[in-house]
Amino acid sequence: MMVKTRELCADFVVVGGGMAGLCAAVAAARNGAKTVIIQDRPMFGGNASSEIRMWICGAHGPNRKETGLLEELQLDNYYYNPELRFTIWDDVMYSFAIREPNLRVLLNSSVEKVEVENGKITSVTAWNLVEYTRYKVSGKLFSDCSGDGILRLSGAKFRQGREGRDEFDESHAPEVEDKKTMGNSILIQLRRTSAHRPFRAPEWAYHYTDETAPKRNLMPEGNNFWWMEFGGVKDTITDAEEIRDELYKIAYGVWEYIKNHPDGRGHGWELDWIGSLPGKRESIRFVGDHILCQKEVEAEGKFKDSVCYGGWTMDDHHPEAIYYPGAPTIFHPAPSPFGIPYRSLYSVNIDNLFFAGRQISTTHMALSSTRVMATTAMMGQAVGTAAAIALRHGELPRGVYERHLDELQQTLLDQDQFIPNIPRRVPELTLKARSDREILRDGWDRDWDDGEHGASFAAGESCSYTFDKPETVSGARLVFDSDLADLKRQRNVETSGEIREMPAKLPRAFRVEADVDGKNVVLANVEENHHRLVQLAWKPVQASAVRLVLETGWSAEPMRVFSFDVK
Repeated sequence: MMVKTRELCADFVVVGGGMAGLCAAVAAARNGAKTVIIQDRPMFGGNASSEIRMWICGAHGPNRKETGLLEELQLDNYYYNPELRFTIWDDVMYSFAIREPNLRVLLNSSVEKVEVENGKITSVTAWNLVEYTRYKVSGKLFSDCSGDGILRLSGAKFRQGREGRDEFDESHAPEVEDKKTMGNSILIQLRRTSAHRPFRAPEWAYHYTDETAPKRNLMPEGNNFWWMEFGGVKDTITDAEEIRDELYKIAYGVWEYIKNHPDGRGHGWELDWIGSLPGKRESIRFVGDHILCQKEVEAEGKFKDSVCYGGWTMDDHHPEAIYYPGAPTIFHPAPSPFGIPYRSLYSVNIDNLFFAGRQISTTHMALSSTRVMATTAMMGQAVGTAAAIALRHGELPRGVYERHLDELQQTLLDQDQFIPNIPRRVPELTLKARSDREILRDGWDRDWDDGEHGASFAAGESCSYTFDKPETVSGARLVFDSDLADLKRQRNVETSGEIREMPAKLPRAFRVEADVDGKNVVLANVEENHHRLVQLAWKPVQASAVRLVLETGWSAEPMRVFSFDVK
């Protein structure tokens, strides 16, 4: 059989479809770049997918939750998948990608070749394992969001393992550098049962006793078993199959021990699912124009080129993982939030290579915080947006830093990606009007440590901007309260029967209207809103006033609005 090679051409090519890659591809496509995303699995999501089922974690603390594309996607999940079924979550992510007209999706496709000319990647070739076809995808810009840094085949500089304490003056680093990493985890999920039947693990699994069982939390209630971890003393890329086999032995053995324990701890539970693919925490890290380190994280990352933020603790898992008798991880404090610089998201030596995800340019210690998926989703949105801006101006990634950084930051802020210490500029047209709700144009799209930045509305209430003379109005930007205290994670126990409702203060139906030539004109009417950020556009009108009318919410509670801009 002759193997076909199909050729595609794009402005921007994203390799990897986890949370970072998915957000990078959608951000670029929405901002006008013809984009191809290449994913080696049959679904998006990476560690968050139904294959692995890790939680999407991020910044700690009130009002710190990541918004932008991630919040939009998670609200889609509430709307279309209120029971939080993992397989439906896969399809919510699939829909998120394929509805973008500028985005071409290649699933089941694994990159095997990278071509480079004059320090730039010109194409990648991927093998599609269901079509038995190779795809050669040419592009102007590329982003590695694969997690394992497959585009290092380009010759891009990278690091692997832990830096020695003195290299970056990191107090939590080991005294001497080594090649050890954090390991991989396999997850299991349980369901309640009314009848106890002993569980029989396969003969090849481990069969634990009280003396040999791992020194971990061996109770079923509320346990997502993240500590079933192995591989940090091996190579999590080249030894991946060996690591998976060991984790299967551990997982089946752990459940057999819990389920059949004579104290009855597992009698009310049964095994519902076991992961087919371990989730990775660490493999390689690319080298960018800046390497983020522990001390910069601890100093709140106050970079002039911050484009996203972290806020998870420096959660450094021991390389020996489940075979280490002590605590499986050390939670070193980290501020929430801390800025992540744009210079850590593109290659120092391959001129057209971006990256997002766990393999960005950091030390091992900084990675222990930045690796979590809510943080990597924001990296992806930053990279995709930067790629679109670079293409618009004929720039490479470094050129965006040198000449278009303000445009990148303001575009991200406008598209609801919060950046610490970078204020969002409110449109001039909004500021020149008279307002009856001043707080809605203060440039803050969330409550913060200094207090509340939103206004509440009962059904039928409105707010307005009035101009001294008619002004041209062609659109509006609205940010609603989607309850950032709710982390919107999937559940440990999928079969609990719990239904997730849309956020109580989120408006469901609203309209924007204007006074045009003495008449009230409805400019936009939204009847089934389930998003936090809503961008509206209409044919330009000369308006003497513009009103937002909140009609109904998703609950009986008052609706809440953070920002109302007209432009």
